[in-house]
Amino acid sequence: MEALFENLLNLNWQQVVMWIIGGVLIFLAIVKDMEPTLLLPMGFGAILINLPESGAKEVIDRLFEIGIDNNELMPLILFIGIGAMIDFEPLLTNPKLMIFGAAAQFGIFFTLGLSSVLGFELNDAASVAIIGAADGPTSIFVANTLNSNYTAAIMVAAYSYMALVPIVQPPIIRMCTTKKERLIRMEYTGKKPSKLTKILFPIVVTVVVGIVAPDAVALIGFLMFGNLIRECGVLNSLSETASKVLANLITIFLGITIAARMTAAEFLRLETLLIMALGLLAFVVDTFGGIMIAKLMNLVSKKKINPMIGAAGISAFPMSSRVVNKIGLEEDSQNFLLMHAVGVNVSGQIASVIAGGMILSLLG
Repeated sequence: MEALFENLLNLNWQQVVMWIIGGVLIFLAIVKDMEPTLLLPMGFGAILINLPESGAKEVIDRLFEIGIDNNELMPLILFIGIGAMIDFEPLLTNPKLMIFGAAAQFGIFFTLGLSSVLGFELNDAASVAIIGAADGPTSIFVANTLNSNYTAAIMVAAYSYMALVPIVQPPIIRMCTTKKERLIRMEYTGKKPSKLTKILFPIVVTVVVGIVAPDAVALIGFLMFGNLIRECGVLNSLSETASKVLANLITIFLGITIAARMTAAEFLRLETLLIMALGLLAFVVDTFGGIMIAKLMNLVSKKKINPMIGAAGISAFPMSSRVVNKIGLEEDSQNFLLMHAVGVNVSGQIASVIAGGMILSLLG
């Protein structure tokens, strides 16, 4: 009983606030079904780490040290699972979709400049900017490599915005497009890629990115290795394990490990709110950039592009492509945009990794 009273005396309001934040993340995971495999362990971990004299803190800190701090192992292994989930066929069928993935990274560089103007150190500004890609593993990798002072806020913001794609993107898409544009139907054209093409693609991409942005080799290499496992045709059981068991297991551990940097002292700072706001701005500008490029292309293209697919250029796969397809069907029940949006979405995954590597190269 004496120990109980002592712990209560050691409790402060900041820890209670972190319990509430943890509870909100758990609520979003369970009630709203927003990235539950990640937000649930993040929320529970935030509560664990902020209990008075928490016995879990040392364990979670150790997990963070082994899996993220020393070598970024967890984000890299997760990329193998993500690669095994991705089908690049829609992109290979229509390679020009890569343009939208590249355009949707504009928000990263815009926010990098704005964060610097607002007084953030360059390494912190770059880490915050990557949030706009809605790519959690890349955000963690960049923030940790650059030794950002705001790793906790960046991690939470990156994964929160991934989860909030179905809420944040629809109003932006509708605001940036007219009803006539949203009704544009797109034909499925292009020759279906051969098995050899699908096998060579991850190898070629890894080599090219390695030459252009060497610091992105680890991220793109693990992503493409996962895809090679999927496409080679001789490792089906391994591909299934990587895309399901491995990805889910690492996501759970990653979520609870992120909580190591969600202590009240580290998280409850004015800068945290600013980082969340800047991350949201980067996310909005990325979505806007992809849509605007599609609109520009329509000025010179005979075959019109539904500009909504440009919004899928962020790397939140496959949530963003599903959002675009859903809005298309709401406007016209026969307007199926999923394959086009998926092509843009997977190109955004590649582009966000390259953008992260370029930033690391510039600041290295």
